[in-house]
Amino acid sequence: MSATEFALEKGLPANLEAERYVLGSVLLDDSLFVQVAAALEADDFSQEKHRRIFLRMSELHQRGEKIDRVTVAEELSRRNQLEACDGIGYLVSLDEGLPQIYNLDSYIRIVKDKSLLRRVIFTSQSLINRCLAGEEEPLEILAGAEEALLKLGETKNRAGLATPEEIIEGLEGGLSAFLDPGRRIQGLSTGFRRFDELTGGLHAGELVILAGRPSMGKTALALNIAQHVACRLKKTVAIFSLEMSQEALLTRLLCAGARVDSHRFRLGCLDAEERRLLQGAASELVEAPLYIDDTSGSNLIDMHAKLRRLKAERPLGLVIVDYLQLMSGRGRFENRVQEISSLSRGLKLLAKELSAPMLVLSQLSRAPETRPGDHRPQLSDLRESGSIEQDADVVAFIFREEVYKPERDDLRGQAELILAKQRNGPTGRIQLVFLRDKTKFENRAQDLGGELPAEE
Repeated sequence: MSATEFALEKGLPANLEAERYVLGSVLLDDSLFVQVAAALEADDFSQEKHRRIFLRMSELHQRGEKIDRVTVAEELSRRNQLEACDGIGYLVSLDEGLPQIYNLDSYIRIVKDKSLLRRVIFTSQSLINRCLAGEEEPLEILAGAEEALLKLGETKNRAGLATPEEIIEGLEGGLSAFLDPGRRIQGLSTGFRRFDELTGGLHAGELVILAGRPSMGKTALALNIAQHVACRLKKTVAIFSLEMSQEALLTRLLCAGARVDSHRFRLGCLDAEERRLLQGAASELVEAPLYIDDTSGSNLIDMHAKLRRLKAERPLGLVIVDYLQLMSGRGRFENRVQEISSLSRGLKLLAKELSAPMLVLSQLSRAPETRPGDHRPQLSDLRESGSIEQDADVVAFIFREEVYKPERDDLRGQAELILAKQRNGPTGRIQLVFLRDKTKFENRAQDLGGELPAEE
């Protein structure tokens, strides 16, 4: 039996008893409608008559009127829908079999789960029809699949309102841990003290944009953060590098971890001490939960599939994408700005679905170089799309003035991390030290007043 024949014989997923009990519960006690309406929409009901009954209940509630069999029947009658809903006798029967102590939350969950399954089927059937019609480019159809699946995931993960008590109960360690002043970093520590103090670390579901002009050290800083999270915090890190190979990234990670000159490493001019340090760094990296993908032209649907497989094996700590402008969008776009906008929105949705921070590197336009006097980047310099700023929870720029003024020895090794946007906190400038020969950023000595907590 083919899949289509099996689907036709089995029918679409639905639980009519749960739908009847949800509607029947409201008819018995209309104060429950608020609870139902917070979780369900009319389209979540599989039968047309149930959808119509729910909509009429919604209209009564909006007008502040009582919801019962008589008022709902009157509303249906006014719209000539009562007979299509099997008359007032069907409204009376909706609570038949309903337990005296009913579990409305469970009925709602069952209705919602069946609705999600039907949405998956309808989405899949639509994609099948587009494939069979052959009127679009395959990449355009894949783009539709990518967008539809991400939207389904967002719908599934939509949470309701929660009281402060429920939020605190959901936190690891409860209220005492939440109020502990010794645990300042509420998110994932990056290893950079001032950045962690300003942001509270990297938070699950957030899109963090790390931008800069070429040669400022975007990749180096991202790898330093990845190394800290994977090697020190022992959290799983996935790196998607669209520019550099796995071997090149590993070289950077080794040299930064061992504090060995990367140029000497490439030339093979290493002394015994440097080899010992590299051996130790390699042993640490081998044990770390670090995963690197160097597929060129990666797109959202590829990343989505790989990350879902990885998350099925182990919890995700951090995802890094290097870099946004090298990603390809599936489908047709009128211009590059629309394509980048689609990618930034998709990355934000992916971060929310995976419940992991997404650190995405981005290029800047040439505007900072044409700006007289101060070459520090601004939010308006984000290349090719203003939607990057809109979608991002945090936007940080890397700036090293020595790149523009190489003749000044006093600027050598100085770096700034400019926190230009933070949705949930302050902005500011963070001074760092850049060890160019080791492609490594470090905290300034004066910022290390004590050891940072390793993790929340």
